Amino acid sequence: MLKLAKLNNRPEIFHSIQGEGKNLGKPSVFIRLSLCNLYCKWCDTDYTWNWEGTSYTHNNEALPGYQKFAKDEMMALLSDDEINNIVADYNCKNLVITGGEPLIQQKSLISLLQLLRKTNPLYHIEYETNGTFIPLPEVDALSDQYNVSVKLSNSGVDYGERVVPEVISWFAASPKSNFKFVVDTNDDLNEVQQIIFDHKINNEAVFLMPQGSSVESLQQKQNWIVELCKQYNYNYSDRLHIHIWGAKRGI
Repeated sequence: MLKLAKLNNRPEIFHSIQGEGKNLGKPSVFIRLSLCNLYCKWCDTDYTWNWEGTSYTHNNEALPGYQKFAKDEMMALLSDDEINNIVADYNCKNLVITGGEPLIQQKSLISLLQLLRKTNPLYHIEYETNGTFIPLPEVDALSDQYNVSVKLSNSGVDYGERVVPEVISWFAASPKSNFKFVVDTNDDLNEVQQIIFDHKINNEAVFLMPQGSSVESLQQKQNWIVELCKQYNYNYSDRLHIHIWGAKRGI
């Protein structure tokens, strides 16, 4: 059984387009798992980890009525067959396993991946991961792409929790990996470049993406981030789903 995020009292599996990174704009089915080992203060999926009774802080605390989430109310337990059947109904080949941090549950993912491959060998399976867990060999063999978002200090997460050198180096050596950095201010560039240098990450595999959950906040940052990408031969990633639908879930 896998722990999935819950939306409108249903497991959060939905058909949309990939809004970020290498496959920007590609029709995709998203499988959002619950649980995360980090606590980014700007996270837009805080309902997967910011549980009642925890001490984590979040930017949304400034919003009227914001409360931490009841874990039992925000989590659904599903079998491999249940997930596979929902995914198959969408008739879409690109699958995005996201979270939270999906590789927390990677031992339980193995049987689901095997079933998905059996159901449709043409599935392209990618992950949104924070780069703190090395995929198990069984997971890696059944996977096509890793979208690795190593967190910067703008996340509010302690350095030793968000930067795990042996894990980043593993992803840097994998041809399946690309790296997506959430940039908030121009000062973040030094952190990005230090991580790239320390772990020998190819610039062509790097995406810079503005931090923001509104069209206005993204637009404020996009011009200078594009200039950084031009200067250093990085890729620019927008957050296309925000431009289309705003900060909404399940789309």
